[in-house]
Amino acid sequence: MKKWLQKWRLASVFAILALVLSGCGEPFLSALRPAGQVAQEQYDLILFSLGIMMLVIVVVFVIWIIALVKFRRKKGEENKIPKQVEGSHVLEIIWTVIPIVLLLILAVPTVAVTFSQGDVSAIGKKDEDGNPEALVVNVRAHLYWWEFEYPDLGIVTSQDLVIPTEEKVYFQLKSADIKHSFWIPPLGGKLDTNPDNINKFWLVVDQDKATEAGDVFYGKCAELCGPSHWLMDFKVKALPKADFDQWVAGMQNAEKVQPSTDLAVKGEEIFNNSCITCHAVGTDNATPPEGRIAPNLANFGEREKIAGVLDHNEEELKRWLKDPESIKPGNKMTNTYPKLEEDELDALAAYLMELKVHNK
Repeated sequence: MKKWLQKWRLASVFAILALVLSGCGEPFLSALRPAGQVAQEQYDLILFSLGIMMLVIVVVFVIWIIALVKFRRKKGEENKIPKQVEGSHVLEIIWTVIPIVLLLILAVPTVAVTFSQGDVSAIGKKDEDGNPEALVVNVRAHLYWWEFEYPDLGIVTSQDLVIPTEEKVYFQLKSADIKHSFWIPPLGGKLDTNPDNINKFWLVVDQDKATEAGDVFYGKCAELCGPSHWLMDFKVKALPKADFDQWVAGMQNAEKVQPSTDLAVKGEEIFNNSCITCHAVGTDNATPPEGRIAPNLANFGEREKIAGVLDHNEEELKRWLKDPESIKPGNKMTNTYPKLEEDELDALAAYLMELKVHNK
């Protein structure tokens, strides 16, 4: 009895812990808080299928209760045999037809939504003036960071994906190394990025939901890809069309940043001697994809996070530069540049934080 009580207490602790943990997480990091057309349609399908399953469970449970009560053994009727229905054609037809009907009811909207969300025919289409009809973003996954290229706009950036609201944005997904998976929970998706083929899909962001989320959503890698898989995050900035166009203009017309302090000037020298072989500081896509071996830092000073996971400030940046392996184990930056002294870290951090887009 005592052992049973101990097991029951342990099970209760785990149940309570699971309930508490289910409420943890970042805002708008849940697929159950849809913020766009794709996510809403997927969410509706989840509720629809759950409704059908609950209906089946309730009906089966009711039948079980009726059978339990009606055909229970009663005193004085121990030898009574109830009416046998084995081989009943009516019952066999009923329990065969009903599941088929339920499957058809579930299959029709599922297939319709699947084909609708799989339609990427707009990619590559041009209007009468020769301009692309749709916004296309090439997503390239790396260990353990994300690259975003806007091929029709001539822009490349990393870690922060910027897209307009209330507009279909088409994505072409590929991996630079191993298999990853691109997922923005409140927007839908979760599609693999493979090194040997390109996967395509589209998303739409609802403006009201974007405003509620502070214009920033959280993206994740949903495929176990190594020791820092859980840290392979990115941020999605969903902007109104006018603001997005302004961002595009700023990226296209960005000027080379001139360090504003002596410390930042020293940092630029360190960057040119130690970092520029891997990192680019230009916003254009002149470098072919194969040559982009590290995140583009052109607008580093405007990003939401450092390395996708750290708060965006100089102290966290210096902590990353000092020992990236302790923050993201297995990352490709570890041991690729010389160890820096504290004053050199201060200078490099000062320079990197000044890398922001400037309009001409």
